Amino acid sequence: MDFFDTVNERRSIRHFTDDPVSRDDIEMILKAGITAPSAGNVQPWRFVVVKSDQARARLAAALDQKWAAAAPVSIVVCVDPRPSRGRYGDRGALLYSIQDAAAATQNMLLACVACGLASCWIGAFDEDAIRTSLGIKKPITPVAILPIGYSAQASGKQARRPLSEVSAWT
Repeated sequence: MDFFDTVNERRSIRHFTDDPVSRDDIEMILKAGITAPSAGNVQPWRFVVVKSDQARARLAAALDQKWAAAAPVSIVVCVDPRPSRGRYGDRGALLYSIQDAAAATQNMLLACVACGLASCWIGAFDEDAIRTSLGIKKPITPVAILPIGYSAQASGKQARRPLSEVSAWT
């Protein structure tokens, strides 16, 4: 698939089939995540792959979004702020590490499309509830959650604001 086709095909999908996602596909998605840029090449991201029925149910309960449990796998994108803080101080810990995780997350979303899979970026959650449900120890911080599977919904095109509204040329 062409890069721009991949970008244009990406959708936020919240309904999944029961079909399993292969370990090879999961590893390809994770590898796409680690190819993302990071400030100073610190690579502060950490990924928790949630695959068992019990862990998926705990994650969905902590999210208070039951639909997420229907995905056969979820990836919790986390950061360890310590290396970023060590290199860049508070700005590294509070901003750069989050930007790095966001770049990894977007790469993984695009990798899902390239693998014929679907996902949705979940950012609305209680960090402590996610930590407790999956045994994630501080200072590791959950940043995004990606339920991943095969889409069970029609994928229409989402409206986007025109470039003239969101860009300025100088």
